[in-house]
Amino acid sequence: MRPTRSIRCSPGRTQEREPTRGRFHRTLKMFRRFLRIRRRKTSVNEDVAITSTKTRETQGLTNTGTTPAPTMIPAPTMDFFKETAVPPQQRVPAKVKDIHQSLLSHVSADARLQRDIVRLAEEHPADVVLTLLRCAPTCDRAAAMMWRAIASSGPAVEKVLPTLLCVMEDWPQHRMCTSDGDNEAVFALAATLVIWVIVPVYNKAMIPFTGRLFVALLFHVAIATQQMPPEEVANFWRACREEQRLPSKPNRFAVQAMKALLYRLPCDKVVMAMERKRGWDTLLRAHTQHYAVGLLAREMRRVSILFCSCIAPHVLWHLSREEPCWDLPALAFLVEVLDCLDLSKCGGSVLNIMSRHLQSECSQRRRLALRGLVLLSKDLLMAGRMCSLSCSLLELLRDADGEVVSMSLRVLTNVLPHHGILLSGTTAPKLAEVLLLLFDHDNSHVQLLCIQLFCKLMELVADEGKKPLKTIVIKSLYTLLIYCHDDNWHVAKASREMLHCAAKFLMRRDLEQLVEKEQLSKFVKCLLAEDRIRAAEHLRRALPYLESPEEPLREAALSFMGMDEFPMMRGQQEELHGLSQGAPGRADAGHNSCGFSPLPAST
Repeated sequence: MRPTRSIRCSPGRTQEREPTRGRFHRTLKMFRRFLRIRRRKTSVNEDVAITSTKTRETQGLTNTGTTPAPTMIPAPTMDFFKETAVPPQQRVPAKVKDIHQSLLSHVSADARLQRDIVRLAEEHPADVVLTLLRCAPTCDRAAAMMWRAIASSGPAVEKVLPTLLCVMEDWPQHRMCTSDGDNEAVFALAATLVIWVIVPVYNKAMIPFTGRLFVALLFHVAIATQQMPPEEVANFWRACREEQRLPSKPNRFAVQAMKALLYRLPCDKVVMAMERKRGWDTLLRAHTQHYAVGLLAREMRRVSILFCSCIAPHVLWHLSREEPCWDLPALAFLVEVLDCLDLSKCGGSVLNIMSRHLQSECSQRRRLALRGLVLLSKDLLMAGRMCSLSCSLLELLRDADGEVVSMSLRVLTNVLPHHGILLSGTTAPKLAEVLLLLFDHDNSHVQLLCIQLFCKLMELVADEGKKPLKTIVIKSLYTLLIYCHDDNWHVAKASREMLHCAAKFLMRRDLEQLVEKEQLSKFVKCLLAEDRIRAAEHLRRALPYLESPEEPLREAALSFMGMDEFPMMRGQQEELHGLSQGAPGRADAGHNSCGFSPLPAST
């Protein structure tokens, strides 16, 4: 063996080196363990320090509700919700206030802050809206930045608009509790101010809310015009004017916001048409407001039927709330866009509203309700449901307003075929009596409509109602014979047609033939020959026509009174002769243009 190997392997050398190697290994192991412990302690200390720092910042925000100067501490982020025991939703109002406060010293919101605002609005829209309206009701510069950030995001504005609209629809204030328990009322005008701010940032997500938004703005115009704002509202608006350059009156501002919305739709033609016809000025006067609203509806319908279809249901909803100050303009708008509604779904609501206003003491409301009923009665389904309005319509036939009477007649004409049992017994004679009085109405259109309705009444009356109706029909014949010579060709034609219809109703074929041959003088003689007992009554019925402004009617009355078939009582002939001589337009010829014999002189 080599000496070196024997020496290296010798037991003595091994025993000498073993303690040194053990000490080295133990020392290395202890050093490694020390490094691990040191690293762990350092990591734990850093984590504790970071957590403590964040906790202090969070507690400061929660306790004070304000954010320190942005130069010292950065604006809060969404991590705010992660390091506190308070439920996140209850801290939303504080978060909104903090963002608002931090933006007061900023020229614009940075990207991170905008993301925070949008995320809050998407996740907690009601809290964001109400809190921001409470802490910045006049929509200062910081609040305006927040609202524009929300409006720039489709999902956010889609979540926020329903709450804003709820606030606008409760005049003058809206009260709703936020997650932190705040129940302070917010002004409806504050929400309108927000709409005015975000409309220029018009987002496609706003389109589904446009109809409701337009009606809410129109509602504000109407209410603010007709009512003096309460003192607190007036004070609030004064503060808004100091904050921003706004009109002196809230109703003018609401019109301004409405114009801005119409321009964005775009419905600029509506704005220009209203300007040209001075519709906006008319809208701002309480006594002419409903006329302006009707004009606005017509102009909008010309531009976009689709938009009107979106608006009409919301107008209907407002009318169902029975707000007296809003009813008249809302009714004026609804009447103009009735055909934009799906009556199969909302016909009952529409009919209830029209029925309520039909019985109103306000003549303007009655006229608008009748206009609506005229349109509704053209629909077969709706006409059948309007039978319950017969009594109200019958009362309106006695109204002094010729237009009210005319529209009532048109509605009844459309509704009568759907009456069924209502035309039997008592209803038919009552209607016939009123129609007979209307034959002498000074409005020729009313005359024409009532004659046509009388014809339809005779056709539709049930068998049990024919006997009481027969007497009234006979009374109408003498009046009709005179009106067959009316200056108005339509009235004269309708009178001849009703004579024929009456003869048929009375089952007098001989009278039918005389009408067909236009032998009206023989028609009179035939009637008088069978009804001499009532000849004096028929004579008295003809007397008022001697003073008619229409010459043909005066001549017809004179000829009618001069029939030989009239059995004159002693002394009566001289009286009638004097009336006939003094009557204006009396014909001196032996026969006048009516084809009747003149009144003979007394002997």
